Amino acid sequence: MEIAAKTGTGATEARMPEPELFITVSDALEYLFCPRFIFFERCLMIPEHQEKRYKVLKGRELHEFREKINRDYVRKKLNCTRKEISVYLTSHKHHFKGEVDEVLFLEDGTAAPLDYKFAEFKKTIYRTHKYQAALYGLLIMEHFGVEVKKGFVCYTRSNNYVAEIDFKQKDYETAKEIVREILMIIQRGYFPEGTKRKARCVDCTYRNICVQR
Repeated sequence: MEIAAKTGTGATEARMPEPELFITVSDALEYLFCPRFIFFERCLMIPEHQEKRYKVLKGRELHEFREKINRDYVRKKLNCTRKEISVYLTSHKHHFKGEVDEVLFLEDGTAAPLDYKFAEFKKTIYRTHKYQAALYGLLIMEHFGVEVKKGFVCYTRSNNYVAEIDFKQKDYETAKEIVREILMIIQRGYFPEGTKRKARCVDCTYRNICVQR
């Protein structure tokens, strides 16, 4: 319903409703790297120009290649019965969206996200990969109405090793809190604390304008 508002000239104008604010799963990854990325990109509108970074370019090539050769492959070893690839999902409940590389539907009636990474597996799952998978899990549960107990990450530089993530409820709660914090930065426009890992500042796009150093 439109709301009429009087202008200073006596004319009546329709006040358009404010667009619903969404963040992306990519925003969450950048927040986990350093919360100030959100301020620079979403508040000041200063692009990161990540398209120039080698790993980003290789990652995009990987996803394009995967879509061509891996469309019909079903991972029987993961008890997968069918899958959907490159699934773009939106959560109106939690105000975030993202594209899942693969949604796997498993024999036990649950589903799981599978994400491809142009990276090596280093005996542990990075925090960014874990919560990216958890956010995908939330999207899958909301869209498909099925339980998501686990997620998978395929590390292409380790001979396509697939690591499994078992989700706990606290993982989902943390993922939702990350989304809330990002939305708060954007809505309030405040300058958050930067990363505590100073090594990340060395080749940061924003190092010349950030007072973190």
